[in-house]
Amino acid sequence: MSGEIDIFTSPGLREDLLDVLRYSSGVLVIDLSGVAACDTCGLGVLVGIQRRAKAMGITLSLTAARPYLSRLLHVTGLDRIIPMPA
Repeated sequence: MSGEIDIFTSPGLREDLLDVLRYSSGVLVIDLSGVAACDTCGLGVLVGIQRRAKAMGITLSLTAARPYLSRLLHVTGLDRIIPMPA
């Protein structure tokens, strides 16, 4: 993913990720290295996709988050819900 994940981009991102889930099996890794900003709407998309993935038997994992996003995921506790390999 790249750019900003915010109130404006979240609906489209949600649809894109749901499409990806339809063709995924086992593990889905989302590369966050290109994400410049993320707000609560973006976090909501990640939580929703994680729940949908789990219901489908797919493990969602986040990777390469920039330091600010890693801190945001840690402060909100999402790093304990969605795996973030080192």
